[in-house]
Amino acid sequence: MLANVVTDFTDKLDELSSHWWFLLVIFIIALLDSIIPVVPSETTVIVGGVAAGQGNQLLALVILAGASGAFVGDNLAYTIGDRFTVRVNRWADRKPTRRDRLDAAGRQIRKRGGMLLITARFIPGGRTVLTVSSGVTQQPRVWFAAWIAVAVTVWATYAASIGFLFGATFEDNSTLAFWLAFATALAITAFIELVRWLRERRRTAG
Repeated sequence: MLANVVTDFTDKLDELSSHWWFLLVIFIIALLDSIIPVVPSETTVIVGGVAAGQGNQLLALVILAGASGAFVGDNLAYTIGDRFTVRVNRWADRKPTRRDRLDAAGRQIRKRGGMLLITARFIPGGRTVLTVSSGVTQQPRVWFAAWIAVAVTVWATYAASIGFLFGATFEDNSTLAFWLAFATALAITAFIELVRWLRERRRTAG
């Protein structure tokens, strides 16, 4: 069932990708994916990269559309979390375990800093949880926006470049773009987490 939905969606994107206004589609889907994690924004940016490789789009504009949409979406997610801070704190105060988990989330964000935001951008759903949590735990807005700008630029560049460089592979199989984006996201996340774990282990041993 999921495979059929993905196939239908990616085939539709492929049909639209040659139009100039497909850049607006990339922007909107990247924005929505930051708030509603069921929207596959990586695939949209990859398809845009494929179109750029075929001469139907400009690679720089594809990256700009994806990064700017994701930047706006991530900041909206932060704002949603910020607006619900009082309610979430009241909910957390009802049980010590809830308060502990919320405080632990805030400490993790402060401890691991911007790299956590970059890592989370490659995890569908995970980025929404983290951006909303950043608002709920009152992380500094300027700090958040600066790291999100870096994160979305890295993310959009990677996705568009995959499509641009391997466009021939995806030309007749856009669904492959979805699964490659998902697998690559997991691999990058696992690598970053492994490096972080090794560094912390070495620091502890030292």
